[in-house]
Amino acid sequence: MRKWLARLAALGVAVLVAGQGTTAALAQDPSAGKKVLKVGATQSMDSMNPFLAVRLVSTSIHRWMYGYLTVPDPKTLQPSPDLAESWSASPDGLTWTFKIRQAKWSDGQPITAEDAAWTFNKMMTDEAAKTANGPAVENFQSVTANGQDLVIKLKSPQASILENPTPIMPKHVWESVTDLANYDAEKYPSVSSGPYVAVEHKKDQYVKLQANPNYWRGKPKIDELQVIFYDNPQAAIAGLKKGDIDLIGRLNPPEFEAIQNDPNIVAWNTQGRRAAYLQINHGATTSDGKPVGDGHPALKDLKVRQALHYAIDKQKLVDEVQNGLAKPADGSIVPPMYKDWFWEATGEEKVTYDPAKANQILDDAGYKKGPDGVRTMPDGKRKLEFRFSIHTDTPIEDKLAEYLTGFFKAIGITLTTKKLDSSKFTEETGTTALFDIAISGWSVNPDPEEVLATHLCSRRPDPNGQGGGTESFFCDDTFEKLYQEQLKELDRPKRIELVKQMQERLYTQAPIIAIYYNNDLEGYRKDRIASITPIPEDKGLLYGGSGYWPFYTVVVKDPAAAGASGGGGSNTGLIAGIVGAVVVLGLGAFFLTRRRKSTADERE
Repeated sequence: MRKWLARLAALGVAVLVAGQGTTAALAQDPSAGKKVLKVGATQSMDSMNPFLAVRLVSTSIHRWMYGYLTVPDPKTLQPSPDLAESWSASPDGLTWTFKIRQAKWSDGQPITAEDAAWTFNKMMTDEAAKTANGPAVENFQSVTANGQDLVIKLKSPQASILENPTPIMPKHVWESVTDLANYDAEKYPSVSSGPYVAVEHKKDQYVKLQANPNYWRGKPKIDELQVIFYDNPQAAIAGLKKGDIDLIGRLNPPEFEAIQNDPNIVAWNTQGRRAAYLQINHGATTSDGKPVGDGHPALKDLKVRQALHYAIDKQKLVDEVQNGLAKPADGSIVPPMYKDWFWEATGEEKVTYDPAKANQILDDAGYKKGPDGVRTMPDGKRKLEFRFSIHTDTPIEDKLAEYLTGFFKAIGITLTTKKLDSSKFTEETGTTALFDIAISGWSVNPDPEEVLATHLCSRRPDPNGQGGGTESFFCDDTFEKLYQEQLKELDRPKRIELVKQMQERLYTQAPIIAIYYNNDLEGYRKDRIASITPIPEDKGLLYGGSGYWPFYTVVVKDPAAAGASGGGGSNTGLIAGIVGAVVVLGLGAFFLTRRRKSTADERE
């Protein structure tokens, strides 16, 4: 064993040296006089190919690189012109015509409607191209181009047509790709239409982007944007404090608190676009209705799920797990930052912390406590002993599990924590259904249709265990009907009301139980960033926002002045991040490719 550890340590040193060389190369790249912004991330890119990339960091970077038909308005988050400068719809809502603006790709070629038509048709005809944003074209009947006019014919009216999350790709570059599923798009510089062009990517280390001089809004105010990947948040915070990075987002409360009193750092705390919830295996089935998985049969009973809900002290979770940096969820999966769409329970429908009521519900339903205090099924054959699936590499989830275990014990239910690596977690909670209760969450877009769609019958895996994208294995006629009604409702206030009814249905049926809405926790260096505009502009988000606006508007201080104040100096913190990655990989599974968090934590 000692010999093996010695070899591992030596190999770790070798990798560390290689990491230092790569990191140093990034730091020493001739950039004297350049205005450079360095952003830290605790996720790395899963793919530079926008058709395949699903991680939040990947979709964020692609938003900085590519144009879309529309983008969220920085003030209102309503759809506003991007590559489509205007649009119109036929009276029946089935035909939409988008006028593509006269603009250029970063290589100087003109952007045309043909580029958009090729992008959408590729997704409609190539299974691999559907990986990242397939649902966005499910309702498309046909897509054609005529000059700068893009015409999309729908199968049925679609109210969210203006919120399409698909980046438009340059046909003249991508039409030669024959095997999209295995294409990593590692050709630089990229051909882009957004504010930035990718010029370099070192897997699991960094992505380097440069300002696009052909961007239709005008060149950004900085010359270069670097996204530096850390394997753990502690190393990233050390990098921010040292000055090796200028900004970091998506922090958990402990990391955020570590920067709150640093005089060199702006600690950014505002409402977030994320909901955290418990996923309940209420009787998972495949898309053809056949049972799948091994969920506890008691969770099929709505009364048991309701009792679980009443047993949770959400305020205590906010105060002691999230350190007060969240809002208890008395609603569903749409967070309160989206004021129009947000729904919150009131009156008798509102579930409050009431363990006495939870016990009474279970007593009345026939779940009796045994001598050990643990309840059994009404037939007496099986105890109410549930598994709680969490990620192996997320300490805050361990803390959450401790509290939930205590809450449920008080009503006669045993909860046992089950830690899973990222790939196994995704498989068991989204395909094989080998779970009882699991932690989950979603970063919600300005139009919540996509997150609602993850609870449709069609999102369950097929009989072969493929596809889907479900967040709950939910299949409910009422929810389905409401979804279809909101999809074709073009009157916004009426559609909002339907969406709220969908959230109410999720709340009362409890295939998921929302526990809190995470605050958006970020930080940036005062000596490096002169100004940055959040999205939305009124108390909005920076790195975690739904759009490129913060990184298009960011202004950095003069490099010489920043260097004098210590903001752009050594790379010690960044190297420490890579050291941390080597140590973690060495002790855990050095010879295995390690995925980070599950897609449930990385989704948009």
